[in-house]
Amino acid sequence: MLANHVIQVNDLQRSLSHGGRELHILRGITFSVAERQWVALTGPSGSGKTTLLSLLAGIDRPTRGSIYLDGMEISHLSEDQLARFRNDTIGIVFQSFHLIPTMTAQENVETPLYIGPRRREARQLARQMLERVGLADRLHHMPYQLSGGEQQRVAIARALVSGPRVLLADEPTGNLDSATSKQVLTLLKELRTQLNLTVVMVTHDPQVASWGDRRLHMIDGRLVDVPVAQATLDGELHYPAGMGV
Repeated sequence: MLANHVIQVNDLQRSLSHGGRELHILRGITFSVAERQWVALTGPSGSGKTTLLSLLAGIDRPTRGSIYLDGMEISHLSEDQLARFRNDTIGIVFQSFHLIPTMTAQENVETPLYIGPRRREARQLARQMLERVGLADRLHHMPYQLSGGEQQRVAIARALVSGPRVLLADEPTGNLDSATSKQVLTLLKELRTQLNLTVVMVTHDPQVASWGDRRLHMIDGRLVDVPVAQATLDGELHYPAGMGV
């Protein structure tokens, strides 16, 4: 594990057997992510982006290679160990929010704390996190009573309430309009600074990718490290000379 690197991936491979053939989804990926870095993971459909994110989250396991998160090699942890590690170290945000429809915003945010030593603090910590994401007046609203942007803010609060060091986001603005997307990305940028987060975000949108410090582009299960456009506070994009989108 490299010093000051929260994520270290070495020779990562993922294959599946299908119809007597072996399908190579990830082909020997190696990269590292420094503490508090925001990495945008881009590439066409089928390039392996979601598979890589699932491996980083410990939802899937590699065929070969190693994944170190916060100094822990997670590839060979048991399911119970992975569940505990994931709850403490990794926050995950999805495109479709995945809120529990029968729970209020506060109850949704409390759920990661029901397992572990902070269960008694769940209500207080959930309220504090919802206030941090600007939803102090929506604590008792059900998901159907919230806009798409508000639902994603609840999902972000839920992902971060346990105090993880790493936030994994899979198309977090994919279901939002451009104005709401900008609000969510601004929030993520602020939270990264406030909470010292390391962020890996999958996106197909070059404007969303431009909010990151670094871009990893995937093609056919391999990574190509490329520069990203710089986003100003008003959303205007400035690309390095010679770079297209």
